[in-house]
Amino acid sequence: MLDTEITLELVSKAQKGDQQAKSVLIEENSPLIKSVIKRFRDKGIEYDDLYQIGCIGFLKAINNFNADFNVKFSTYVVPMVIGEVKRFMRDDGAIKVSRALKTLNLQINKFVEAYSGQHQTKPTIEQIAKHFNIDEQEVVLAMDSAKMPLSLYAPIEEEGSTLTVIDRVDMQGDNSNILENLALKEMIKHLDERDRKIIMLRYYFDKTQSEIAQELKISQVQVSRLENKILESLRTKLS
Repeated sequence: MLDTEITLELVSKAQKGDQQAKSVLIEENSPLIKSVIKRFRDKGIEYDDLYQIGCIGFLKAINNFNADFNVKFSTYVVPMVIGEVKRFMRDDGAIKVSRALKTLNLQINKFVEAYSGQHQTKPTIEQIAKHFNIDEQEVVLAMDSAKMPLSLYAPIEEEGSTLTVIDRVDMQGDNSNILENLALKEMIKHLDERDRKIIMLRYYFDKTQSEIAQELKISQVQVSRLENKILESLRTKLS
């Protein structure tokens, strides 16, 4: 890897159209790109294609990077590459949700809205499951299926999805959003051990809620509730 000063010099040249500088940056940062895209292997995309998509994200990072961000270029690259791959997977339809699950989610949303209007509080997972005569796990899965990879390491499309909290950022070239999500890294360090483990397993190691539940020896429903609570807490601190 190049040192910081040389990297910044090459980025500046590349932003001015120097193709050789771009080539050097890609070559020297190839291990970094590969370390990011390996999280998406076995998702139905050829490795060579993944690498090319990762390079597109890397080039976008070059174009959008500003030394005034006060972050390392490599730190800035990671969410850009992740966002590019996730956007491709989303647009290419690599992650799909069944029509039945979408329909159930809509029905649950209508019930939650009506219940909230009548009782001035949201129904619990247990109450929703009882109303529809289904398992609580089905409720969690249906509700999760509608989530986009959040503003934390990105809208994620849930069971079987990938990545870091920074995956949940909507990578549309909005540098302020990227910096906002980089700040989340520091917040995550201060979570208690259980909460930090849930976030790490869920977004850094691509674990499903069911897998996390087995590892922590709690129910999937508990994992879902804890995850939502942690994310809400992070959003509040960030606002």
